[in-house]
Amino acid sequence: MQATATRRKSRLRFRDTLPFWLILPTVIVLLAIQVYPAIYTILLSFQEREPQGWKYVGVDNFRRLFNMGLFGESVGHTLVFLIGYTSLTLVLGFIIAMLLNRKLRFAGLYITLLFIPWIIADIIVGIVFRLLVMPDYGLLSGVLQNPALFPPNGLSVLTAVPPRPWIGDFPFPPAPAMTYLIMAASWRALPFITLLLLAAMQTVPTEVVESSRIDGANGWQIVRRIMIPLMLPTLVVAIFSLTLSGMNGVGMVFSLTG
Repeated sequence: MQATATRRKSRLRFRDTLPFWLILPTVIVLLAIQVYPAIYTILLSFQEREPQGWKYVGVDNFRRLFNMGLFGESVGHTLVFLIGYTSLTLVLGFIIAMLLNRKLRFAGLYITLLFIPWIIADIIVGIVFRLLVMPDYGLLSGVLQNPALFPPNGLSVLTAVPPRPWIGDFPFPPAPAMTYLIMAASWRALPFITLLLLAAMQTVPTEVVESSRIDGANGWQIVRRIMIPLMLPTLVVAIFSLTLSGMNGVGMVFSLTG
C-alpha cells in the first residue's frame, strides 16, 4: 500500500510539473536571444571602446547623448511616427475587423489574404514601398505628382523638403517621407492588429448588442459605449504591441528612406 501511494504521489508530482518542463526550452531560448542581449546592451552603455579594450565611463555616454543637438529632433521624429503609426493601424484595423465580424461570405479567404503582409520581412516591405514611388519608374509616381507631395524639382516623396514646423522645432506636420513611412508600417502591421481586434469583437455578447439596438442605440453608440469598453484590454495590448514594433522597425526605415 505504501509503495502504491508513493507511485501515485510521484505521478501527481510529475503531472503538476509537466507544464513547466514543456515551456522550459522556450524560456531558455527567449533568455538567450532577448534577455541576455538586452542586459549586455545596458552594460555596454556604461562603457567605452578603447584600443586596450572596454573602459567603464559611467554615465558619460548618456551625458554626451543628451547634449547632442540631434537627440531632441530624433525623439520628436520617433514620437510623430509612433503616434501616426499606432493611430492609423488601430483605426483601419478596427474598421476592417468590424466588416469581417459581419459574417461575410468567404470571410476565411479574406482573413487569409489579409494575413499575407504580416509574413513579409520589414526590409522587403520597405524596398517594395520605395520602388512604388521612385520618380522614373515607380508605379505610384504618376499618381503622386502633386505639389503637396512632390517638390517642383521632380524629387520623390522620399526626398521632398519637409514643411515648415507648426510648433517650434517639433517635426509637425511630418515630412512626406515620414507620412509615407507611417503608411508602409501600418500596412505591415495591419493584419495582426485586425485579427487581434476581430477576436476581441467576437467575444462581445451578441445579446448585449441586440438589446442596445432594441433600445434605440445606433451603430456609433454601440461601438463607443459597448464594444470599445468590452474590448479595452485587447486595445491596450494592441497599442503596446504597436509601440514596441514601431520602436524596433529600423530595417523598414533604412530600406525605405535609404
